[in-house]
Amino acid sequence: MPTYTFAFGGFAAPDIDAARTFYRDALGLTVNDEMMGQISIDLPGGGWVLVYPKPDHVPATYTVLNLEVADIDSAVDELVGRGVEMLRYEGFDQDARGISRGIAANQGPDIAWFADPAGNIISVLQNAD
Repeated sequence: MPTYTFAFGGFAAPDIDAARTFYRDALGLTVNDEMMGQISIDLPGGGWVLVYPKPDHVPATYTVLNLEVADIDSAVDELVGRGVEMLRYEGFDQDARGISRGIAANQGPDIAWFADPAGNIISVLQNAD
């Protein structure tokens, strides 16, 4: 097996300026300009993700980025206050805020999903203590 020295994730967006604004202003993350029109987003805990331009981008139908929070209710309220719209999925029991409550049912974290301007699906989630 190879010895890996570092890892990072990445996904595409058709409009890097819109992505930069969303991740910086709506989500409050640090966004760095990279070469070749790309941006990197600093993630909590020291990780980062690369967002690269792709004019014919088609968003994935799954979550590409999960952001863990200590208080999902406050996080969702703050995001909605910044203009972020929570997604709703058929088959998931989501409350009025769009949060699927998994902790109380012992079925995983409390989680809410939303999309960036390119349609990439992101979540905020709160794990059990």
